[in-house]
Amino acid sequence: MSYVTPQEFATKMIDAGESKIFMSTKDTLIRAYMAGAILALAAAFSVTIAVNTGNFLVASVLFPVGFCTLYLLGFDLLTGVFTLAPLAVFAKRPGCDWKGVLRNWGLVFIGNFAGALTTAVFMAIIFTMGFSQEPNAVGQKIGHIGEARTLGYAAAGAAGMLTLFIRAVMCNWMVSTGVVAAMMSTSVSGKVIAMWMPILVFFYLGFEHSIVNMFLFPSGIILGGNFTWGDYFLYNEIPTVIGNLVGGLTFVGAMIYSTHYRTSPKRNAGYEAAKAPAPAE
Repeated sequence: MSYVTPQEFATKMIDAGESKIFMSTKDTLIRAYMAGAILALAAAFSVTIAVNTGNFLVASVLFPVGFCTLYLLGFDLLTGVFTLAPLAVFAKRPGCDWKGVLRNWGLVFIGNFAGALTTAVFMAIIFTMGFSQEPNAVGQKIGHIGEARTLGYAAAGAAGMLTLFIRAVMCNWMVSTGVVAAMMSTSVSGKVIAMWMPILVFFYLGFEHSIVNMFLFPSGIILGGNFTWGDYFLYNEIPTVIGNLVGGLTFVGAMIYSTHYRTSPKRNAGYEAAKAPAPAE
């Protein structure tokens, strides 16, 4: 069977986390760069669909193509390593410590941002005919998305920041579920189907994903959106990164680790032991 049981993929999660911690700087940066670039392209693809069709559901259904592609190619998102890398420390894998986890997170953030920014510049060139024209309809839409999800949160004060944070938490609850879901199958089709479902949920519900935002907001600034880099980092990216960390690590990593890797004895364990046949003399 291609299905992998929870007990088995819990161990695979820890193995993956250990691998991330010990990966070379070069490989970590390349894989993170490509992940950011591909996910950004999927975001541009989805916004284009939404603008051209007027149907955000269709855009959401098709957005996971980017996530599935980058995962199958073995590239890394910050949201995924938020969940996986700490598990190797929890499991006390030799040589795994928080210094290694933070190193991995930092490198993946840099790589994801560089990749997403590259795609942002490329798409801005396309949306403006090489910066010789005003942004087309898709470019204008991206600029407005950035305004609403920075200045809009800021205008609501603490309530806006709380909403942003909770959206970020719930985002990586779903996205990291997609990362783990890919480990539930040994077939490509099974991995894609399992990943597709939670990614569709996160995108359609408008949750905040730090790497998608690394594309949307720099794009918005380049395309003339009415907000600044400071607005982007203060009123979106930094709170989103923190929320993504909390969501992935608590609702996915820690929960699966606690119940499928560190399974507690069953309530009738004593009874089962007592009724077991006595060993032969």
